[in-house]
Amino acid sequence: NPNGVYLKEDEWARLQDLCRRRGWAVISDEVFSPYATAPDPHRVECAAAKTGVLTFSLGGLSKWAGLPQLKLGWIRVGGPEALVQQALARLEIIADTYLSVSTPVQWALPRLLAAGAGVQQGIRRRVQSNREVAQEETVGSPCRLVRSEGGWSAVLHVPSLRSGEQWALELLAQDGVLVHPGYFYDFPREAFLVLSLLPPETVFGDGIRRLVARIQEGAS
Repeated sequence: NPNGVYLKEDEWARLQDLCRRRGWAVISDEVFSPYATAPDPHRVECAAAKTGVLTFSLGGLSKWAGLPQLKLGWIRVGGPEALVQQALARLEIIADTYLSVSTPVQWALPRLLAAGAGVQQGIRRRVQSNREVAQEETVGSPCRLVRSEGGWSAVLHVPSLRSGEQWALELLAQDGVLVHPGYFYDFPREAFLVLSLLPPETVFGDGIRRLVARIQEGAS
């Protein structure tokens, strides 16, 4: 979700109504929940915590504690009690059969979860700093920074003189800047580039300036 869009309460109410009528369940990927740019009283923090339909909320250490190499995730299940109990019984079999967690990660989990708050704070500071730099560097340029509510990525709308893939390949070959084209994330039209906001500030600042210069040259 590079756009950093969070589910709102009115949207959640409409979605539950649709699922109730169709007999559907909801799978809510909430790994970026700790990384919102600002508080929002209308944001749904955890879909499974307040739901009238069978709902699965997903999280994991990769985002919670910035540890993608430690493979551990979790699922919170909510909804009608009978459906929840059926789902939990089936999830237990699936988890034991296909998704077993390594012993070292299990032993370390309490400390890793406790350390997560500090890690999240550091990530939020860096992401916010880099987002501000991206905003400053793109003002007056052919690049438009797409509004975001959170997450670790920035989306740039760039001139469609080239496809997102063509821009990305040119930036990599000519400027040593690695970005993702929008179609990686099923953007329906051209041209969009997706940037990680996780690099150190000096690295990101240099990269965004190279990117803007390349886009300006290509669009002139």
